[in-house]
Amino acid sequence: MVQLGDLSWKIPGRIARLEELAYNLWWSWHPEARELFRNLNYVLWRVGGHNPVKQLRETAPERLQQLAADEVFLALYDAVTARFDVEVLAEKTWFEAQYAGMLKGPIAYFSMEFAIHSSLPIYAGGLGILAGDTCKEASDLGVPFVGVGFMYPQGYFRQHISAAGTQEEIYRQIDFDEAPIKRVLTRDGKKLLAKVPLGKSTVSLAAWVVKVGRVEVYLLDTNLPENSVQHRQLSARLYVADPEVRLQQEIVLGMGGVRVLRALGLHPAVWHANEGHTAFMTLERIKEEVEAGLPFREAVQKVRSSTIFTTHTPVPAGQDIFEADLVSGYLSEYSRLLGVDLKECLKLGQMPGSDGRLFNMAALAFRMSEQHYGVSRIHEGVSRRMWHVLWPDVPEDAVPIGHITNGIHAPSWVASEMRELYEKYLGMDWLERHDDPALWEKVMDIPDAELWDARRILRHKLINGVDELAQRAWATNDVEANQLAAVGALLHPEVLTIGFVRRFAEYKRPTLIFRDVERLKRIVRDPFRPVQFVFAGKSHPADFASKELVSRVFGMAMDREFMGRVAFLEDYDMHMAHYLTHGVDVWLNTPRRTNEACGTSGMKAVLNGVLHLSVLDGWWDEGYNGSNGWAIGEVVKPPTNEEEDRADAESMYRILERDVVPLFYMRDRQGIPHGWVRMMKESIRTLAPKFNTRRMMREYIECSLTPVCRAAKR
Repeated sequence: MVQLGDLSWKIPGRIARLEELAYNLWWSWHPEARELFRNLNYVLWRVGGHNPVKQLRETAPERLQQLAADEVFLALYDAVTARFDVEVLAEKTWFEAQYAGMLKGPIAYFSMEFAIHSSLPIYAGGLGILAGDTCKEASDLGVPFVGVGFMYPQGYFRQHISAAGTQEEIYRQIDFDEAPIKRVLTRDGKKLLAKVPLGKSTVSLAAWVVKVGRVEVYLLDTNLPENSVQHRQLSARLYVADPEVRLQQEIVLGMGGVRVLRALGLHPAVWHANEGHTAFMTLERIKEEVEAGLPFREAVQKVRSSTIFTTHTPVPAGQDIFEADLVSGYLSEYSRLLGVDLKECLKLGQMPGSDGRLFNMAALAFRMSEQHYGVSRIHEGVSRRMWHVLWPDVPEDAVPIGHITNGIHAPSWVASEMRELYEKYLGMDWLERHDDPALWEKVMDIPDAELWDARRILRHKLINGVDELAQRAWATNDVEANQLAAVGALLHPEVLTIGFVRRFAEYKRPTLIFRDVERLKRIVRDPFRPVQFVFAGKSHPADFASKELVSRVFGMAMDREFMGRVAFLEDYDMHMAHYLTHGVDVWLNTPRRTNEACGTSGMKAVLNGVLHLSVLDGWWDEGYNGSNGWAIGEVVKPPTNEEEDRADAESMYRILERDVVPLFYMRDRQGIPHGWVRMMKESIRTLAPKFNTRRMMREYIECSLTPVCRAAKR
């Protein structure tokens, strides 16, 4: 059971389901539900970070009584609750229609992070965004689905750029009473507990539940009085640097997650490991089978047959690898329970031909899953090369790793202005069919003037939002006077705006655009065709090289010769991501080739008419057709990093000077750039129907349940 809320005393019976709606993040991708909470109290909606739980707690009972008698509000309330019941409670779903009776239990989706809404900041970046979008799509399609992750009370860090231009990390405790989560309780009203052996100790676990439409995501919590101070901190922060704490977290997530699901009475039919962090859940399930009487090797095969593994990492350095001696201290008791030698247990996570000193979580996940997927076509090939060593007896092109290209949850990321255009010209039911390529042919019927007006409004919203951030930073002494331009105070809403928005890491090359500073200044400062750049993104606290890149970009933004047309927006999160993916004109992406597994952030921008300027890596290699955006450099990777940087920078400058800037500013007498709009339409038409979670989820379901598809993916 779930802990009951304590808001019912103040909410009149006529609108009592406001609490149910607030605690289900279904509202986050339904505009009519968000409108309902805006009408409840607009000021609290804004200052509370669009968090209905916090809003309801702070709304006066008198205001709620007033709304319970307001016919306009009640009409909207009734419409929203009716829609909620149809989408969340009704039994008729796409999955039920297509696959009725094919699963004897839900799909359990284990992930280190889930990004569902900014009111629950327990995510770092793309992996979490994908996990959250996957949960939302599972709800929309009616897929029986349950998520398992961690409840991080300190979440991921808040980013502040100091007066010296350096990234500072600030950790703030999440107020659980104001978050859209509830504690899971036993039938007698106690915290649901599971226990996990951790070396010579035992850690107790409680759980919180996040409702995402039909889907429930269970978040593990070790901050309990039963645990030692050290173990209470295990679930405090995401992606800690200390290897032993990281190992302990992954044991608790994997093994503890299985035990919590069992305590809830859940028996998944399919187990999905979203990246190698979660792979210890396979060992716990092997132990269950051995205790039920299966020999170890048969137990391994049974667990493998119901496990899917998605790898998101295209470089060996990105894998979670621990010293085998460290892992031994935590698996010795498990090996005894499994009835096998510790060395045999450790072999599940070791690379062939190695000296046995290291334990690789991705290797464990590959060995313990029947289906293995990369997240783009290029990433499939990269993964086959990386992991060929696990299948040495087959040719590289026969290594059993396929790919299902990632996507984004369209209802969550489409701007209201674009949604209205799609409803007008594609049909009111466009979201129900948005993975159908034929539907998007109608984009060509949208009048250029209307599409361009929507884009201008979105750019203005972005610049106005940046102005608000700069004003707030100035008023609270968070910026010095000489930093105002760097935080975006001088950006202009009618200037071509290019965004570089993503996690800062060396392989993403965020400073490549500054390789020839003088040439860039000429582009930016053109008096008739100016250009402005907006950067945003965090570096991992322990990645000092990438933090230096943040400092360099911020330093460039403070250079007066850029005339305030380069800005760095601090503390990038999901809320800011909406403004940026909606409001920039061009999405810039410059990873080193084969280092970008997929890169879904640009997909969000595409849905909103933003054009892509990117290296042909990740998903863009599949999406680019020569007329729906621009490709930086050549397909073949140059032999050295220096040559790659030089060639790509030259290509980027040339494309900006000859193609992007002239096309944007080539206007008719009404100020409409018809050539630019034509490319926008082509981008939306060709990319929107493919790069979404609806297509992605349907592929996963087909490949999970259909043997023919499994064979084809091999």
